[in-house]
Amino acid sequence: MVIASSAGGIDALTRVLSGLPTSLPASVVVVQHLRGDRPTRLHEHLARHSLLTVRLAEEGANVEAGVVYLATPGLHLRIEGSALVFDRGKTVHYVRPSADILFSSAAQAFGSRVIGVVLSGTGRDGALGCQEIKIKGGATIAQKDAPFPAMPQAAVEMGAIDFLLPLLEISNKIIMLTSGR
Repeated sequence: MVIASSAGGIDALTRVLSGLPTSLPASVVVVQHLRGDRPTRLHEHLARHSLLTVRLAEEGANVEAGVVYLATPGLHLRIEGSALVFDRGKTVHYVRPSADILFSSAAQAFGSRVIGVVLSGTGRDGALGCQEIKIKGGATIAQKDAPFPAMPQAAVEMGAIDFLLPLLEISNKIIMLTSGR
């Protein structure tokens, strides 16, 4: 599973991750738009509120079920096979890391098994990636009640969202989708 957020996204991420069980049969790879010129402690914050293991993504790490990997600010994050790969390429939609890069790589790596989630944020990042996830047969979710609705709305407007849900319903939908119900 891949999740993206920007403005207003830390609260949304915290709420979604806090609703996921330790038995989640999927990894969670997160892009939160943060400034790349400062170290982040977001992984520590999320770890305090999640039953899942939360860590900063490491180059070459293989994704594991029940683990949340947070993209490093200032670096794009891709998934190749089942490994995390850093990309120092140009900004996409004025940001690095970009949800579109992560989501597109997850669609290629996992096909119909990937779930893409777009939470609160400004801009259009994530919309093209959600479209690629849908093309590969995966599922996409957008936050309906985002305080900064541009990111989820861009994906909705492209027709790239399967489930437009209030924040408090997203964790339950993820659980249902990953359990095959």
